[in-house]
Amino acid sequence: MKLKRGIYFVTAFLLLVFTMILSISAGVVKIPLQEILNIFLGGGNETSRTIILNLRLPRAIESAIVGMGLSVVGTFFQGLLRNPMADPYVLGISSGAAFGATIAIILGLGIFGLSFMAFVTSLMTVFFVYTISRTGTRVSMTTMLLAGIAISAFMSAIISLMMLLNHDEFSRIVFWTMGGFSLINWNHVAYSTPVILIGSFVMYVFSRDVNAILTGEEVAEHLGVNTELVKKIILVTGSLVTATAVSVGGIIGFVGLIVPHISRLIVGPDNRILVPFSAISGAIFLTFADLLARVILKPMEIPIGIITAAFGGPFFLYLLIKSKQKSEGM
Repeated sequence: MKLKRGIYFVTAFLLLVFTMILSISAGVVKIPLQEILNIFLGGGNETSRTIILNLRLPRAIESAIVGMGLSVVGTFFQGLLRNPMADPYVLGISSGAAFGATIAIILGLGIFGLSFMAFVTSLMTVFFVYTISRTGTRVSMTTMLLAGIAISAFMSAIISLMMLLNHDEFSRIVFWTMGGFSLINWNHVAYSTPVILIGSFVMYVFSRDVNAILTGEEVAEHLGVNTELVKKIILVTGSLVTATAVSVGGIIGFVGLIVPHISRLIVGPDNRILVPFSAISGAIFLTFADLLARVILKPMEIPIGIITAAFGGPFFLYLLIKSKQKSEGM
């Protein structure tokens, strides 16, 4: 079993490297692999160097980092809530973060101000959903999911209204609501990468505790797990990772829904193995989605949120149908 999982991890890592190389080389201006190697070795012509080092490389890295972060958050939320349909997008955290980002755009704040606003409104969304779902010392998972969907719809309506009232910032707000990496530079990579990596690691520390929670909260508590503390830490840390991802890429839905499920089918439900595999798989998925967004209708670029929704929408319906069939079979 360990050898088999090792093969899966090596294969996934090689696939990630291949996808990133493909992402760097493809675009309106196709750059051969040999030219890319020359650029990394310090050669290549100036135009190609600018395209690769200042445009495509930071974009490929950012899409991989964001995909990794959203997948890790989705994996933990599904385990924590014991609900296969839970991810940052469905629970409303992404929409909450985008709401803060929209306010920051209208106020003319810089990238760090935008990230701060996204994080604050994301935390407010988490607190609101958590408060509604809580009964005494327990949290209703069904109520949390429904509250997340409701707050997501409400935030989307507010964002749409602000778009109508602020024509000058319309295009930038559209970017956040549809998602994309077209404006990514090394500054985005520099501030988002540490936050997402550290946040993902903090959540990973609680992998064993989440495994215990999956067997039932009472069982987990008998094993010495402080379930309420684990929930709070993962919700807050997950909101930080999600807010950071949204602040650089806009609303990119369903990544945290699709990737954990596929990864779980491959390596099993143990979060100690599942989380790192989901991280690599999420990086592959979003990097490939960004590649498709750039090349399908080139030179025009499709918002990446459209690509992920094209995969995620049908997959969400599949989960609903599967859940219904399981209920009818009981």
